[in-house]
Amino acid sequence: MSPYFSTRQTPLTTMADGTIKQVNPFTGTEVWTVPGRGNRPLSVPATTTTPLVEIDTDRHCAFCPGNLLLTPPEKARMVRTGGMHTGHNSGNDGWEIITGLLPHQLHDTTAEFRRVPNLFEIVSYDYWRANYGFIMDSATSARMAAYIADAEGREHVRRTVETRLRASGVLAADEVADLTESDLLERAGGFFAGGHDVIIARNHFAPGATDSGQLASSGTLSPEEHAALIRFTIASTADLYARNRYTPYVAVFQNWLKPAGASFDHLHKQLVAIDERGVQADTEIAQLRANPNMYNELAVDYAAYHNLTIAENDHAICFAGIGHRYPTLEIYSKSATPEPWLQSDEEVRAMSDLIHACHAAAGPGVPCNEEWHHKPIDLDMPMPWRVVIKWRVSTLAGFEGGTKIYLNTISPQSIRDRMVAAMYRLRDDGAIAPGLRIATECRLERNSLRYNPFLSRH
Repeated sequence: MSPYFSTRQTPLTTMADGTIKQVNPFTGTEVWTVPGRGNRPLSVPATTTTPLVEIDTDRHCAFCPGNLLLTPPEKARMVRTGGMHTGHNSGNDGWEIITGLLPHQLHDTTAEFRRVPNLFEIVSYDYWRANYGFIMDSATSARMAAYIADAEGREHVRRTVETRLRASGVLAADEVADLTESDLLERAGGFFAGGHDVIIARNHFAPGATDSGQLASSGTLSPEEHAALIRFTIASTADLYARNRYTPYVAVFQNWLKPAGASFDHLHKQLVAIDERGVQADTEIAQLRANPNMYNELAVDYAAYHNLTIAENDHAICFAGIGHRYPTLEIYSKSATPEPWLQSDEEVRAMSDLIHACHAAAGPGVPCNEEWHHKPIDLDMPMPWRVVIKWRVSTLAGFEGGTKIYLNTISPQSIRDRMVAAMYRLRDDGAIAPGLRIATECRLERNSLRYNPFLSRH
């Protein structure tokens, strides 16, 4: 039994007055939900809006499609199939990934999703070089050379380096002006071989939007568009692993709206290659060695026994999370293959459909973090791929800091009820995947996560 259960026997306890006490089975985080505190809207409406007729919607922020050269040099893009392109990798379902574009080629196709380096890396290219002797691979080196050999590409790199130096305060504006071109280009390696990337969606505003408050979110994408985004993110994750042998883990996450930490209210995900597995992964791995079936027993099955399952399909399942600081949805892949990039198209699409349904049901006005968890590439035992969506609808205060007991205003049962009602409506409207089984439609097979090799399968 986990040491986190030393003071409480179960993850979920309902007191006589209705207070719900939760302990997360994997982190030990203690959360209370007090009656009467959760009946309030979750969305954060825009305080002021502007009619879109007054806005250049293609240039509203640095991530918009009219500002392609305001980001660092593009690594790859996902486009709808519509002809043959040089330097592309075939996709599926009418989509393909194109790489190696020069500035003058950026408008030859329409990028539904773009992969670009983060201007301000969490773990920098110089970090990898200084600490590990990292050298960019030959293909990346050739791409960088071709980009810099192009006159427009060279100017783009120079401007991008100057922008980062000025914004970071490393050099004053007059000092940047004194740098030679060779000095600037020496600093450009991170824009080609760095390990912190951003996946940017095309549109800033939702289809049919009439004012600036109607943003394009994960939930406003169609199920097919969202599946393309998930496949592109997975392919980008695998690429980061392949190009840096010192990386045991790539963190994947999405911050939606400013209360959740987003710099721009423009849909994007981030991928960060790190040289550690992370504290949460290390904690879970220790527990996993003691109980290889814990994700079935303490997550999916426990949620089912307490009627917290929200929806499922043949390859994924979603339930209201227990013991999180914020109202949380958890989506688990049932696949026997832990690595998302090795899963079948059908298995990946199943995860995408549930993630998309969760975002659509919450609505674009709810700030949230989407966190991906998968088996570190050097781990010797399987873990299921899962995605956790946390609604950032409350602010931690003194009580939490002093006691390390967190007040979550919405109980897991209330999360379930909100999501189930919304998903039924969205499915009837054709806005989410039609094949989802919702609430009592779920089959709830015990030990449905097939990652555990010790479970016999018939």
